[in-house]
Amino acid sequence: MRLGVLDVGSNTVHLLVVDAHPGARPLPAHSHKAELRLAELLDEDGAIGPEGVDRLIATVVDAQQAAEDKGCEEVLPFATSAVREATNADDVLARVKAVTGVDLQVLSGAEEARLTFLAARRWFGWSAGRLLVLDIGGGSLEIAYGIDEEPDAAVSLPLGAGRLTGAMLPGDPPDPQDVRALRRHVRASIARTVHEFSRFGKPDHIVATSKTFKQLARIAGAARSGDGLYVQRTLSHTSLEEWVPKLAAMNTAQRATLPGVSEGRAGQLVAGALVAEGAMDLFGVDELEICPWALREGVILRRLDHLPNG
Repeated sequence: MRLGVLDVGSNTVHLLVVDAHPGARPLPAHSHKAELRLAELLDEDGAIGPEGVDRLIATVVDAQQAAEDKGCEEVLPFATSAVREATNADDVLARVKAVTGVDLQVLSGAEEARLTFLAARRWFGWSAGRLLVLDIGGGSLEIAYGIDEEPDAAVSLPLGAGRLTGAMLPGDPPDPQDVRALRRHVRASIARTVHEFSRFGKPDHIVATSKTFKQLARIAGAARSGDGLYVQRTLSHTSLEEWVPKLAAMNTAQRATLPGVSEGRAGQLVAGALVAEGAMDLFGVDELEICPWALREGVILRRLDHLPNG
C-alpha cells in the first residue's frame, strides 16, 4: 500500500510518501517539504499567532494535495514539540481540523523517542545489541536506550537546535559569551538524565538521526547523501570537538557554504553542534553512526505492525 506520513515539526512540515507492506522495508516514493519554522512563530505568550496558524493550514492543504496526487491510500499526520508546547495548541489543532479535515496527532516527547528508537532498531537489526539513539530536532533532543524494539529508557529534553538558537544565540555570528552560556545550559540539562541510562550498562552501538547530526557528519567528512542510504556514515567526538569553535566563529552565510549544510538550517547549526557535542561527551561516545531512518519511518513501521496481516 502507498502510505503518507505528514510530520509537522518545529522547522519543517514534511510529507514522506512510501510504498509499504508488512514485513518489507518501506520504499520512499516521494518527499514534499515546506520550511515553516513554527518554533519561531510563537508570540511572547508561547502561542502560535494567527499568521502562523494560517501558514500551517496552507502548508497542510498543499501536503494533502501532494498525497492525493501521489496516490496515498492513507496519511498519518502528527505534530511534535512546536505544536505540543504552544499555549494555544488545542485551538490550533481544532482550526487545522475544521479547515482541512486533518486530525493532527500530537506526539509526546517520550513517544518521539520511542518511535525513533523503533526505526533505528529495525534499520540496524538485532545484531546491533544494546542501542543508544540520539535525535536533535528543531524543538527537542530525544535520547533512547534499549535491547528490544521498545526502549528501556526514553527522554525528551527542550534542547532543539531551533529553540536554543532563538532563545540564546541572537548574534550572527553569535557572541562567544552566549555560546559559552548555551554550552553550560546544554550540558547541565543532559547531565541530569545520564543516570537514567547508565544503570542499564554500556550500549553496544550508538546511533544518531536527524538533519543536525547528518550535517555535522558531512562537514566532518562523511559521504554525501547522493552516495546512497547504505553507505556507512559516522561522526567522531574528536572531529566534532574541532568543528564546534569553527562553526561558532562563522556567520550563517559562511556556514551555508559548508558541504551538506542547507541555507535554512545554517543558522541553527552552532546550537545543534553544541547539543551533539554535549551528548556525546556526557554519554562517553567516541564515535556514533548516522541512521537514515528516524521518527517518520518509526510512525510508518508502527502502522504496518498494526495492519491485520502485519
